[in-house]
Amino acid sequence: METLEPYHRLALALAIGLLMGIERGWHERALPEGRRAAGIRTFGLIGLLGGFAALLAETHGIAALGAAFVVLAGVMIIGRWRAARESHDVGLTTTVASLLAFVLSAVAVIGDARLAAAGAVIATLLLGVKPTLHAWLERIDYQELLAVLKLLVMSVVLLPVLPNRGFGPWQALNPFELWLMVVLIAGISFVGYVSVRIAGARAGLMLAGLAGGLASSTAVTFSFARLARINTSEARMFSAGILVAAATMFPRILLVASAINTALLPILSWPLGFAAAAGFLAAIWLGRGQARDRSESESVLSLSNPFELGIALRFGAILAAVILCARALEAWLGDIGLYVVAAISGLTDVDAITLSYARMVGDRTGLEVAAIGILIAAISNSLLKAGIAVYVGGRQLALTVALPLMVCVAASALGCAIGWTGLISN
Repeated sequence: METLEPYHRLALALAIGLLMGIERGWHERALPEGRRAAGIRTFGLIGLLGGFAALLAETHGIAALGAAFVVLAGVMIIGRWRAARESHDVGLTTTVASLLAFVLSAVAVIGDARLAAAGAVIATLLLGVKPTLHAWLERIDYQELLAVLKLLVMSVVLLPVLPNRGFGPWQALNPFELWLMVVLIAGISFVGYVSVRIAGARAGLMLAGLAGGLASSTAVTFSFARLARINTSEARMFSAGILVAAATMFPRILLVASAINTALLPILSWPLGFAAAAGFLAAIWLGRGQARDRSESESVLSLSNPFELGIALRFGAILAAVILCARALEAWLGDIGLYVVAAISGLTDVDAITLSYARMVGDRTGLEVAAIGILIAAISNSLLKAGIAVYVGGRQLALTVALPLMVCVAASALGCAIGWTGLISN
């Protein structure tokens, strides 16, 4: 069987070239024969070239592989240059893809075959989703892109050099952990923010509420309640969107808490899961038969880019304040103080209290105390959204939003009764 190993690897090298060649051939299928830069046959041959060059490298040294790569690169660059002179098309995608096919084929023969196969699949996928990627880029504002790049630079450059130890009263403030949590929550929020920007009106209010719930369910509640007051005929649909966003908050809290401390996952999954299920079911009941595209959703949400430096720093300041207050009240009042902080913090930012309490588990704060505190913050935030819906949207939202949110709170209590029996004590 060992004697067949080179043949198996050469077959994989050929398959890598053919896979990428199929995509390139389909992309240039409309061009006449002789005008295509490289198609399925050329890429198949490149795959074999990379495979055999890798075999030669095993006996004649790595220079043989390098020489083959240089020759291929020269041929492809000259061909691309001549084609660009005639068509004025300066795209280099096919040229780069051909060189990548050569490298992946060589890796398949003398390196990790599974890594080479995975790389070929990912490369082919990137080549094939060009229209989708370009459409996404058209919907992203330059300032948003610049904000992401700024925060990424600060995270990559600044995070490794921040001191990873406690400062201040009770040694409660760890700069490294604080900034790491800021990046974590901003990343989750940015997923929802970009989803709203990309989806637009095509997604409808339900999907907009789902994506917006990842960014800020409170902002969704305010925006939808205001629109429901203006467009009374669509109040049920806007109410459904609010409930979707509110229900999305519960799995979001679970994700954030378990990302910091996995021990919280089995405890919080019961009450947060029950609350999320109640919210989603109420939203489905309200929005049944009405989930169609609406032009209003193009301007439904007015969310701030969570990767803007000012927003990130403000969240970090809130998080630091919550941690300090929690430590102070814990020292003065014990566990009761932590619950008070959770109830108050939940009115402003439930993510801050979730991150801080998840981080405090095992450090003078018990697992059950942290779980109860996070749940109190979630309930406090849900009650706040119920009040916003009624105050901004009018009494008509009392039955369609406030009442279902109360049911979510009751469902979380039921989840505690069912799931927490003997769980925390064990």
